[in-house]
Amino acid sequence: MSDDLLIPEPPDARAIEAGRILFAGECTFVIGCARLDQVPESDIPEIAFAGRSNVGKSSLINALVGRKALARTSNTPGRTQQINFFDLGNQLMLADLPGYGYARAPKAEVKRWTGLIEAYLTGRAELRRILVLVDARHGMKANDKSVMMVLDKAAQPYQVVLTKCDKIKPAALEALIANTALELAKHPAAHPVIVPTSSQKGTGMDVLRAELAAFI
Repeated sequence: MSDDLLIPEPPDARAIEAGRILFAGECTFVIGCARLDQVPESDIPEIAFAGRSNVGKSSLINALVGRKALARTSNTPGRTQQINFFDLGNQLMLADLPGYGYARAPKAEVKRWTGLIEAYLTGRAELRRILVLVDARHGMKANDKSVMMVLDKAAQPYQVVLTKCDKIKPAALEALIANTALELAKHPAAHPVIVPTSSQKGTGMDVLRAELAAFI
């Protein structure tokens, strides 16, 4: 792996197969939570999907589990207003978080969403990793960095996943990964490896499945 571009080496065959088997299993919707006291009790590892509105969180979850409509997707930013939990074979819990950074929503709603996200991310004992999704077309924004600083302070490990990588040219993607790696070096809770993905093309899904399967 290059020292400059932290793209993971392809997982070995055993890890890829473990990821394939896990994500080919049954995945069911558990509950949608608008308040922290609604978050379900769980004793299995949990992975959270966080990111700006319309970054592709639901699309990524659907691509990982090979389902078209498990997690509801929308072209309207701010549509997801609650934390949606999905049980993957009673082995891994997936949490699809409300998007942050959608300024057109009412200020009271934005404040409520932000408070819910921060309280969940900093106080959930079952969380093994938070995937911070960044749209490759736009790169990391100020509110992404703000969320990362909250996670740094809470010592919650997180990893940046670039979405919609099929929408930009290879040279631009290479530059984006390099710039993102420089930013992540400033954040103590950040995982150093950046995973470029495309939910539409399936790019990076085997890598991400293998990494997440390791938590079980």
